[in-house]
Amino acid sequence: MSALDTALLRRVEDAGLNASAPPQQRWMDGWLVRASPGKAKRARCINAVAPGQQPWPEKLARAAAWFQAQGLPLLVRITPYTQPADLNAQLAAAGWATLDDTRVMVCPQLPALAPPVWPSAWVCVRLDAPAFAQAVGRLRASPAEQQAAHAERLAASPVPYAGWAVQASATGEVLACGQFAREDELVGLYDVFTAEAARGQGLARRLCQHLLALAAAEGAKVAYLQVEADNHPARRLYQQLGFSDAYAYHYRQAPPPGAACTSALGG
Repeated sequence: MSALDTALLRRVEDAGLNASAPPQQRWMDGWLVRASPGKAKRARCINAVAPGQQPWPEKLARAAAWFQAQGLPLLVRITPYTQPADLNAQLAAAGWATLDDTRVMVCPQLPALAPPVWPSAWVCVRLDAPAFAQAVGRLRASPAEQQAAHAERLAASPVPYAGWAVQASATGEVLACGQFAREDELVGLYDVFTAEAARGQGLARRLCQHLLALAAAEGAKVAYLQVEADNHPARRLYQQLGFSDAYAYHYRQAPPPGAACTSALGG
């Protein structure tokens, strides 16, 4: 999908995992298993990043028990780097559903950027973790428990984040949100979201330019983001900002209890 160096893309994948790390995670013989109650699936799924020593159906059964104890659906994130390499095919054959076809887009060389000038009708303000999680959660109509889990993950993140909101100057109403997480020279854009009534005014473009300029000033040279494959307006915007598709990932979700998932568990 991309002509970018494989080593760089592996670093991008690692950076994305680090930036989305929740407190509720454990290492399971080569698998990074996460069980945050928040909205983001990447923080409540299995990331099968290394083969390990234990047969994968046994690991999957152990992970399934943990997810059940947490009251969460069993999800496996499938990337070009998933181990074992045939895990996606095995889960598909066992009847696991496909969710959220997603593209990781990369801008391999950030240009020297100046933060955009904001019109007087808008103001861009920095928010701490609880305020940012609440602001973007309200824009998405996320329930309170998901907002709280998001705030917890941001506050505990091993990668420092910087969250910003665009507000209407006259009322203080939040019109758009976005954040970046920088790890060395890599920076990821996350939670870029515009209120439905405020779309079509260039808010997302300005906000992304703002975030990228700040990250570049801190030393970022390569930017990445994750966007659903069918979100064509967002993908066009990111392409105009210098991003292109680097690789894809999706999730596999276990069938309901008693369905065909037993074959994937070695039963």
